[in-house]
Amino acid sequence: MAQKAFCEKQDFETAGDRGYAVYRIPGLITTKRGTVIAWYDARKGRGSDWDPIDIVMRRSFDNGVTWEAPQILVGYERYSVKEPINNLVLFADMETGDVHCLYCTNYERLYAMKSDDEGSSFSEPVEITSVMETYRSEYDWKVIAPGPGHGIQLTSGRLVIPVWLSLGTGEEFGNGKKGHRPSDVVSIYSDDHGKTWHPGQFVVRSSDAVLHPNETVPVQLSDGSVLFNVRTESDTFRRLITTSPDGATAWSQPYYDEALPDPICFGSIIKLPEQQGVDVAPILFANLSDLTGPQRTTKVSEQLTVHPYARRGLTIKASVDDCQTWTACKSLEPGPAQYSDLAVAADGSILCLYERGAKTEQADERKMTLARFNWAWVMET
Repeated sequence: MAQKAFCEKQDFETAGDRGYAVYRIPGLITTKRGTVIAWYDARKGRGSDWDPIDIVMRRSFDNGVTWEAPQILVGYERYSVKEPINNLVLFADMETGDVHCLYCTNYERLYAMKSDDEGSSFSEPVEITSVMETYRSEYDWKVIAPGPGHGIQLTSGRLVIPVWLSLGTGEEFGNGKKGHRPSDVVSIYSDDHGKTWHPGQFVVRSSDAVLHPNETVPVQLSDGSVLFNVRTESDTFRRLITTSPDGATAWSQPYYDEALPDPICFGSIIKLPEQQGVDVAPILFANLSDLTGPQRTTKVSEQLTVHPYARRGLTIKASVDDCQTWTACKSLEPGPAQYSDLAVAADGSILCLYERGAKTEQADERKMTLARFNWAWVMET
């Protein structure tokens, strides 16, 4: 019997709710037992990357239909200097059932913790910044950030997450704030269910051909290799692709995917369960792909300037051949939008948590919105 297509949406948060200036940087996972966990930044002050940031979490026990009230997962006040909490990443461990968590503070210290009760509680965070020190001999970073979005577990059990790191010399945040440029991408991994973490090789380095690679999303392909889909600030306005046999070493020569336009923003990628009539498990990619809007100039160095397009037009693309081609493209949000993350619920429905709306002189209409849809909706014409 043919599946009936559906796509439904609900708003989680609106800018200004509960005293927060804005909600940003969404993440989603589904645990081994089917709990869906959503999380995102709750930003105070003016809502910038360096303002006070709490990480808020919500859970669903019915495949994303209804949700618990929001609660603080990690609050910036837990640290004595009240540093912003940045780029929290969760992993669903399908072997142990645990939920692993990584996050950074002040973009310079990396912490790990885990939950064995579906996110009801987490262990005390342990600092694991030392895993990043290996890179210093080759790259004297001042800024680090995992993800954002969700981490992945390979069929081998390995946990993998991309991390971007920066020299911090960029001036985009003003005096006294470390910049996010220039930047490179690496990966870190764990082969013992989060007990220890290890550095992988450099994935993509900044160059004239690849300007400031940063926020990256991972997926495992059908042959077991790992694909990283990379945001860059290059004027190609395309996503950068590279693969590794194990998510840590032997990264391939990166190339721009001409089928994946990008206005310089975070995206999300997820593998679905096998679908009827498809030989390879489909992979979905969510990002902003409207390059028809106005541009804004951003100076990234004395010699280099990029012209990012306005962030709008969130689409869901589907591949049934391990990201070689993209056979479907559905509009999820035609207007202003930003970051998103994808997950698959236990009943097979697809979830996308994303930022939508814009701030104007009259009002701040930015929202955190959850879309719930199915494979039939993605493929309908």
